[in-house]
Amino acid sequence: MDPNTVLFLLITLRSAFPEPIKRKFPENFRFGTATASYQVEGGWNEDGKGENIWDYYTHTYPDRIANQANGDIACNSYHKYLEDIVMLKDLGVHFYRFSLSWSRILPEGHTGKINQAGVDYYKNVIRALKQNGIEPYVTLYHWDLPQPLQEKGGWPNTDLMVDLFADYARLAFSLFGDQVKNWMTFNEAKQTCQLGYGYGVFAPGVQSNGIDSYKCAHTVIKAHAKAYHIYDEEFRASQKGRVSMVVDTDWFEPASDSDRDRKAAERKIQFNFGWYANPIYHPDGNYPQVMIDRVAKRSKKEGFEKSRLPEFTPEEIDYIKGTFDFFSLNTYTANMVKWSDDFPIGYVSYDGDISVVTYQDPSWNSSASSWLKVVPWGTRKLINWVDKTYNHPEIVITENGFSDDGELDDEGRIVYYQEYLSNILEAILEDGVNVTGYTAWSLMDNFEWLGGYTEKFGLYQVDFDDENRTRTPKKSADFYKKVVATRCLVDQCEN
Repeated sequence: MDPNTVLFLLITLRSAFPEPIKRKFPENFRFGTATASYQVEGGWNEDGKGENIWDYYTHTYPDRIANQANGDIACNSYHKYLEDIVMLKDLGVHFYRFSLSWSRILPEGHTGKINQAGVDYYKNVIRALKQNGIEPYVTLYHWDLPQPLQEKGGWPNTDLMVDLFADYARLAFSLFGDQVKNWMTFNEAKQTCQLGYGYGVFAPGVQSNGIDSYKCAHTVIKAHAKAYHIYDEEFRASQKGRVSMVVDTDWFEPASDSDRDRKAAERKIQFNFGWYANPIYHPDGNYPQVMIDRVAKRSKKEGFEKSRLPEFTPEEIDYIKGTFDFFSLNTYTANMVKWSDDFPIGYVSYDGDISVVTYQDPSWNSSASSWLKVVPWGTRKLINWVDKTYNHPEIVITENGFSDDGELDDEGRIVYYQEYLSNILEAILEDGVNVTGYTAWSLMDNFEWLGGYTEKFGLYQVDFDDENRTRTPKKSADFYKKVVATRCLVDQCEN
């Protein structure tokens, strides 16, 4: 691209946002970065690792992934984790969020067969992080269910999966909990359930929108609660760690000031976010009332004997609510929401249950991902909404980031981080929201699910055409390194 054109685009991008805040993040604020097992590890069938649903899905339906890509090798972090930790050390981050591969530890999905090579791999990763002064933030499940468990019904099979996940969690706590003090049970379970068992576009590719997607969510929430109680009762006293579940959402802005659009936006965030957050994080527990009412009403009209949304018993509500030590929040972008009259009965789906219209403003700056527009003010609104809705919890932003084509001079990512972090800092200093951590997604370019390797989120570029998977720091790595060191978003802060 012509240099003058690049300069014009950068000036245009920067002029779209106000100047970032010139105050420092609090002394106790922690910065980190993240990856996930299937997206970076590779070694998909090495050293006793079992097959997971993404292994099976990408091998069975390669045409569903951009350029028929898969995670067989990915960033090869299974072999290059020490190089990754050198990158983390250079960034100066306080923590590294990564996920365990269930199939690498338990090849058949159950504790009857433990793969010691997988256990040793994660022990080595954790040990090396700690030796370099980096805290491990560990996610138990980031979308990669062992394939043998999917063949038994997967997440909609509540009776099976709650106990199997609990066994896996207990094993992980016992193996790694002496060094790991921050646990996340599930990452973005909505993507697992709605995209995997509703729309069927993610692994395992089951299309049961508004039926199995609800069953999946019900299982995941119960499994999280059981894992939390296991930690609380068996490990907390000796390990003194914390447990949470990552819930993700966009911000949903009413398309107008009308009462109808405001109600539509609230309904959308309750179905999108409250679906998972309310049972765990809300003082009252249970699913959002608007969700309970609407799914029941539409189910009855559709001829179902009972609501398609499973019910929690009063005892389950009490058992699940409050099962967190901090609020894990992933967020990237925003949407506009307009009121819609109910979708026609007979359209059995999660979308029909919500019955709203969402869209993104065409004036918002874009990324390499069609769904990701740059809307930093939406994050400030979202974390204020979380603060008020869920009784002022400690919030850790466990993912936030920007995709491009992988260029080293990634000014768009720098602007994104600067503006989003500025809005987060304003929420802390001006609104009194208790945000204590921020996690940049991601440490390096990696396998981005249906996008394969076409959408790059990394602070470090990875050359996927090179057998060595060479990592190279981008301009944004230098920017983030400076932010971590100074706790300041500009060259000179006022405090």
